[in-house]
Amino acid sequence: MTAGESRAEHGGEEKNSCFLISQLREITGVHDNQLLQKALQVSSGDINQAVSFLTDESAREPDCGVTANEPDSECSGTTDSQSRGSVIDLTGDEKEDIQKAIVLSLRESDRLQQEATFAIDNQDPNQMGDVNSGESKAGLKRKRCEAWGDSPNPHDRKREDKWPVGLKNVGNTCWFSAVIQSLFQLPEFRRLVLNYKVPENPQENCRSQTELRNLAFMQELRCLFALMVASERKYVDPSRAVELLKAAFRSSEAQQDVSEFTHKLLDWLEDAFQLAASTKNLHKKSQNPMVELFYGTFLAEGIHDGKMFSNIETFGQYPLQVNGFNDLHECLEGAMVVGEIETLYSDQSVRSGQENWFTKLPPVLTFELSRFEFNQSLGRPEKIHKKLEFPCIIYMDRYLHKNKELTRSRREEVKKLKEQSTILQQRLERYMNYGSGPNRFPLADMLQYVLEFASTKPSSVPPTEDPTIAQPPKPHPDANVTSPMYISLSGLTTAELPETASPTSMSQLQRATLHKPFTQTKPPMEMPAHPAPRHITVEELSFLESCLQRWRAEVELDIVDLKNRIAQIKHSIEQIYTDRLMCQVPYQLHAVLVHEGQASAGHYWAYIYDHTKNIWLKYNDVSVSMSSWEELQRDSYGGSRNASAYCLMYINDNLPELIAEDTDVETGQILRSIHALPPELVEYVCKDNRHFMQELEEWNDEQARKIPQKELVPLVQVQEPAHNAPEEQTLSSQQSTCSASAKHAVMVKDQTAQAIEKAANSYENVGAEAALKEAFHEEYSRLFDLAKDQPTPQSDPRLQHVLVYFFQNKASKRVIERTLLEQFADKNLSYDERSISIMKVAQTKLKLIGPSDMDMQEYKEWHEDYSLFRKVSVYLLTGLECFQNGKCRESLTYLVHAHHSNMKLLKNGKNWGVDESLIAYYRRKCLLELNSHAAHLFESGNESDVAEGLNIMNDLVIPCMHLIVTNEHSKEDLAAVELMRNHWCSYLGEDMDSHLQEKLTEFLPRLLDCSVEVRILREPPKIRPNSPHDLCNRFAAVMESIHSTSPVSVK
Repeated sequence: MTAGESRAEHGGEEKNSCFLISQLREITGVHDNQLLQKALQVSSGDINQAVSFLTDESAREPDCGVTANEPDSECSGTTDSQSRGSVIDLTGDEKEDIQKAIVLSLRESDRLQQEATFAIDNQDPNQMGDVNSGESKAGLKRKRCEAWGDSPNPHDRKREDKWPVGLKNVGNTCWFSAVIQSLFQLPEFRRLVLNYKVPENPQENCRSQTELRNLAFMQELRCLFALMVASERKYVDPSRAVELLKAAFRSSEAQQDVSEFTHKLLDWLEDAFQLAASTKNLHKKSQNPMVELFYGTFLAEGIHDGKMFSNIETFGQYPLQVNGFNDLHECLEGAMVVGEIETLYSDQSVRSGQENWFTKLPPVLTFELSRFEFNQSLGRPEKIHKKLEFPCIIYMDRYLHKNKELTRSRREEVKKLKEQSTILQQRLERYMNYGSGPNRFPLADMLQYVLEFASTKPSSVPPTEDPTIAQPPKPHPDANVTSPMYISLSGLTTAELPETASPTSMSQLQRATLHKPFTQTKPPMEMPAHPAPRHITVEELSFLESCLQRWRAEVELDIVDLKNRIAQIKHSIEQIYTDRLMCQVPYQLHAVLVHEGQASAGHYWAYIYDHTKNIWLKYNDVSVSMSSWEELQRDSYGGSRNASAYCLMYINDNLPELIAEDTDVETGQILRSIHALPPELVEYVCKDNRHFMQELEEWNDEQARKIPQKELVPLVQVQEPAHNAPEEQTLSSQQSTCSASAKHAVMVKDQTAQAIEKAANSYENVGAEAALKEAFHEEYSRLFDLAKDQPTPQSDPRLQHVLVYFFQNKASKRVIERTLLEQFADKNLSYDERSISIMKVAQTKLKLIGPSDMDMQEYKEWHEDYSLFRKVSVYLLTGLECFQNGKCRESLTYLVHAHHSNMKLLKNGKNWGVDESLIAYYRRKCLLELNSHAAHLFESGNESDVAEGLNIMNDLVIPCMHLIVTNEHSKEDLAAVELMRNHWCSYLGEDMDSHLQEKLTEFLPRLLDCSVEVRILREPPKIRPNSPHDLCNRFAAVMESIHSTSPVSVK
């Protein structure tokens, strides 16, 4: 039964109201029942308007002159209808909870866009540039999945090299971005979409509006894919394709059967391809490429009520339950075998059961993980956070119908092995939890304790004797001297004693001895450290020791044998499907779609494997960043965080054409970027790129026009009041500082989010401000302790957090505290309600820091230094990686620039930069290697080789030698320079071709006197910033490889 279902009786209305209040409390975090009821009254039961009311800051302090009237009986039907339009029935068998979230997000995004449009239409034209299309005019508290506002600077939106293009979030459409990116990064699917031929005269060939809509969506998807291939923009806008989706989800057809977006998308594409095939071949039925790519079949066979059945069924996304399973194979086993159920029917035991066997697996195999369920008792959907592991490669042989008999026999083996393991585990449990009472202990430990008791020296003091009655030593003959072991309290007055001291306690104090552990060698009474037997003979002790030691050794041996046997059985189970017969159908993980949050609200993104670069990338709306398998596991397995995978996309590893890039028919070369597009889409992309280039030019012109105005500012300020100057300088300084500190906040947002998560109890019990205070101090203490760790050859704690760098270099307390506060105020932390509330409190406190409280120039310099430190570290690591891969040219460029920037940092102190000797050592190795290679090319006498060798020397080696000589580097560096010079000078005494002699004569002056013709080394290619976690792992891996040490764990 849905929360929006109408009730004629008063009891039903009250129950409906309670459920809506419960939903509002869950979404907004407001616990004031009066305020929640008032929100429902003001909004007439519309939950969206109620959320807007509660999250609007002005609603928290309403005007005293405004009162909310009770709705009359005539309004009750309206209230029900409104709530019915806002709350989705999540109890239906055919509708998954995630599908309702999609519908709600589409409605909300539509409302956000309307409100934003209204705000723009009614705004001062001079403020048009400040409008953020994702913000609601009503002050709706934005969820983690929020609309993106474009940066006014188009250079911030410019694509870097050929890095993948992101998708703009146009209002709670992160689920759209995740699915589309996962499909787009499949070259085979991308080819099908881009090369789709729209049928001629669609108005005539389409039999319904549905077919027309599918064709329109297909055309918009082609345009979107074309932009994602060759756009000059960092991210593109999918609004036109999303608009068609909104219309479909709002239609009566969609309300009757709401499908999850991927199902809907594939259905539309299937219909579009079928229509194109039908119009092209009227009398020939052709295969649908969407069906061939994504759909498979399975055989369902078994017994139901004593009757045999066997059905062939088609599937697209195969659903898997998460509850009750630990990994993907267990999920599949549970889905493929529905166990035997015995029921009583007509006094007879009837067995029912079912087995599913894949008869045809699609090239793209998608598993839908059921992580949402409806809690009937609470009346709301909930997310399942259970941990579920999945592999990079999964072999599907054991689930195929053709391997049915073999799989059944293997399953029987597994069943027997698991039964054996269960028996052995029970035996082991008896050893580890021994005893007949409620408290049980390991048997080996108990035997050891008995042995220790028997071996303890017998005591002559009964255990019941009062330790306070021991006689004190006789006092010293001199009455003025007090014994060190006895203090008389007779001289104390009653006023000097504690108020609670009774005459009895006072008398006890007067006769009590004071034990001083540092001034006397023995306690005042001989007492054993542990209980001991009163009497035991040597023979008894010897007999007990021999028995107990023997029994303990036997028990420990039994435990080891049981553990080894259990481990062997576990290994046998793991290996039972690893033989060649069961490893013929490998599927490689292509994409993981992740949901973070709860069932009512959250954010979606995707991890997608780049098959060309062999790396994992994280696609998070407009952001596309480098990732790793470790980060994917952390965010996707679930169990410890609110993030977990809800969809896994595998591709058949035996079909390389799925990931093969487009090639030219004549030359066979791979087609890149715009060359891979059909002609009609080339023009479309070129037109969009021209518009973007024009936008860049206009921005550059506008900035150029501002330069003369800035030069005139000092003349104008002479006539202005002096008190304005500090305010303007502070504003300018804050704006220039924003970039570096904001980037550092984004880098460590995961660490900040963990600190917020630890303060969850304070948030729930006290509020956002107390939670911020707790999280702030906890994170401050953690980073302060982390800063105590000194860099080692395999790890550098400064890479983990900007504040570790600040602590180690003695930054001022104001700089450290503002930096940490700015990280809690980062907008990227809006994961959930708690993070948003804490973020807003931090932003408010940040605004309270005035010009007199903070030297913004100092703050800016600290953050610039840390940015330079990270740049040096990345250049160093990249240079070392290039060197290990034999790319000395690229390595030298990175190492030279790393050394140059590092020298600027080291002027401030040792901890400001990285190890200078490490950079210098590998720079020398690169120089010597390149010098040797260039000399070898010169010796060959081949004209092209000679030219290449001299170019290496002129473009790389000589500029670097110039830096070494002029900057007075180490003796090792100068010795290397001399070694290279001597190598080339040795050619002067040899016979060589006159042409080579001429080249050598021309070249040697530049080599021997580097200042004759100085060439500056070009800036190395830009490297995308790594997260602290990834950069630390990368640092550890590179250093481990260099130093040949054991694996290093990174904090």
